[in-house]
Amino acid sequence: MSSLNFIGGEKGGVGKSVTARILAQYFIDHSRPFVGFDTDRSHSSFTRFYEGFASPVVVDSYEGLDMVVNGFETNPQQSVIVDLAAQTLAPLARWIKESDLFDVFAELGVTVNFWHVLDDGKDSSDLLGTLVDTFGNRPNYIVVQNYGRGNDFALLLGSQSLSKASGHGARIIALPRLHDASMRKIDGRNTSFWKAVHDREGQHALGLLERQRVKSWLATSYAAFDTLPL
Repeated sequence: MSSLNFIGGEKGGVGKSVTARILAQYFIDHSRPFVGFDTDRSHSSFTRFYEGFASPVVVDSYEGLDMVVNGFETNPQQSVIVDLAAQTLAPLARWIKESDLFDVFAELGVTVNFWHVLDDGKDSSDLLGTLVDTFGNRPNYIVVQNYGRGNDFALLLGSQSLSKASGHGARIIALPRLHDASMRKIDGRNTSFWKAVHDREGQHALGLLERQRVKSWLATSYAAFDTLPL
C-alpha cells in the first residue's frame, strides 16, 4: 500500500511540520520509500530537517502541486508526505477538484489521507469541520491531538466537527509531548530525529536521558501511526 499524506490544520503553530517530520522518520525507520514536499515558505522546516527526502513546492501553483503526485506514475509503491502551510486549504481544494484527484488515486490504489493537526483551542476544532465540509467522504481523515500544543482536548471531543469527521470514519490519534528542552535542542541544531536518538559523540549530541526521552516519544508516536492507513 502507498499513501498520499497531506499534513495540515490550517492554523499556524499547531505542529504540522513536527508531525510531518515524525511521519518521515517513521517511513525511514520502517524502510518504506517516500518523498516529501514542503509548502511553508516562512521556515521550510520539513525541508531543513529532512534534506534529501523533502523539497519545497508552491501550493498556489498547479504546476507545483502536480509535482506532488507525478511520481506515483513511475513509482506507485512510494508514499508522499506534504507539509501544508497555514491557510492553504482553498488553493489545495481547487486543485483537487479540477484535477479529479480522488478518482485518479482510487484507480491507482493509492490511499489519500488528510491529517488535521490540532492544538486544544476552539478554532482548531472548527477548522476540522471546514476540512470535512470541503472534501466529504472522499479522503481518510486523521485527527491529531498534539499534546505538544495543548493538554485539554475536551472542546474537540465534544465538538460537532469531530462528530462530523467520525461519521466519515476519521481516525483519532494523540501525539505525545516531547520535553521542551529536548525539542528546542533538536530544532536549534536542525537535527533529524534519527540523529537525535543515535548521535552520542557529535558536537550537538543529546545526553543519555535526553536521547532516551526522544526514543520513547518516537515509539509512542509510531504505535499510533501503526493503526493508520499509511
